[in-house]
Amino acid sequence: MPLDITFTLSDRDLERFKTIVLKARSASTSNQGQADIEKAAYKIVEVAMNSDLPDFIAQRLLQLKVLLEMLKDDEWDLSDHEQERIMSALSYFADPIDLIPDHIPGIGFLDDAMFVEIIIRELKAEIEAYGDFCEYRSTEETRLREQGLDPDENREWVSAKRDELHSRVNKSRETSDDDDEFVFHFL
Repeated sequence: MPLDITFTLSDRDLERFKTIVLKARSASTSNQGQADIEKAAYKIVEVAMNSDLPDFIAQRLLQLKVLLEMLKDDEWDLSDHEQERIMSALSYFADPIDLIPDHIPGIGFLDDAMFVEIIIRELKAEIEAYGDFCEYRSTEETRLREQGLDPDENREWVSAKRDELHSRVNKSRETSDDDDEFVFHFL
């Protein structure tokens, strides 16, 4: 039988995360490039997929994969600012020194899972829009194939949907509640 455990991160806890994130961000901009940050995030995803981590940790770490896919998806066409927001969030995983050292069995990735939860809340609109985009793209490709058409021949339908969803994200960001307790405002 599953057990729900809820805990609240205090302002002090969130400030501590922010301090670590800012440190990781400044280190990543001076010592590492985007490729290194992505590599570190992929490593966390790989650990989540191939290790015997507690489910609640593994499930959160696997959510990083969506952010990485967003960065790599040429048709999603993130602006430089949006890429910087995601890279800023992912920079935490490129810093080898975090709250709980990863090598501690069972709980070493707990802080990483908590930070993923914060990232997911912070980038919720972007993640939902990207999910809608992927679903639409897949459905439309199937529909076109079933009609005997080549979905790769003319992809203007992808651009139109992407632009609509990017606009939705921008509007969501403009109207978001700045009092959200988890807001880190990655850039």
